[in-house]
Amino acid sequence: MSQPTVVLVHGAFADASSFAALVPELLADGLAVRVPAVPNRSLAGDAEYIASVVSHIEGPVLLVGHSYGGAVITVAGTADNVVGLVYLAGYALDEGESLGELQGGFPDSPLAEALVYTPFPQPGGEDGTDVSVDIERFPEIFAADVDPDLAKVLAVSQRPLAGAAFGEPASAAAWKTKPAWGIVSSSDHTINPDVERFGYQRANMTTVEIDSSHLVMLAHPKEVADVIRTAIETIGS
Repeated sequence: MSQPTVVLVHGAFADASSFAALVPELLADGLAVRVPAVPNRSLAGDAEYIASVVSHIEGPVLLVGHSYGGAVITVAGTADNVVGLVYLAGYALDEGESLGELQGGFPDSPLAEALVYTPFPQPGGEDGTDVSVDIERFPEIFAADVDPDLAKVLAVSQRPLAGAAFGEPASAAAWKTKPAWGIVSSSDHTINPDVERFGYQRANMTTVEIDSSHLVMLAHPKEVADVIRTAIETIGS
């Protein structure tokens, strides 16, 4: 098998720049990398969009999803040319399960009390609700071990998630048919680390724990790259 293209899928309250420290590690290995912008409007729509990106890539694809991006790759990963999944502090949903349902089985993280809800217009219908993180609290909750000046930039450049996505059930669970790896951010204040552990264990993933904030790929890019390398080597063997 040829080396897969690595498609990095960002999560809520972030954008493609959240992979800025990881991408150079992968490019230095000679890997093809794509970092699409996720609309963050609905789980089904976001997964459909990522699946469309994957469908235009020749050859195998390794999907890497951070946070909410984990839920997106869980659905989009059923595409025929996806050969593996890597979750970074992510949601590994089961088929028919929503983000809210998975989180609801565990104590809230500090994120819950720092969320901000803002209406946004939708053509021909009622306003939707954008969910973001309080700008002042973003660094401590989302990026505690990231450079403080960078964390401030990330705080004011969030890509919100539409509130409806939290209650939307996953239409598929690609980890049931594709090999998967998971990184737990053990000092995560955005997702309760036990939510990550539960999803990974249920999926029988190869799991690595890193003492990190939620933005593990910015704080520990070399360690994250090592997990991706392991996935590629395993898939190719």
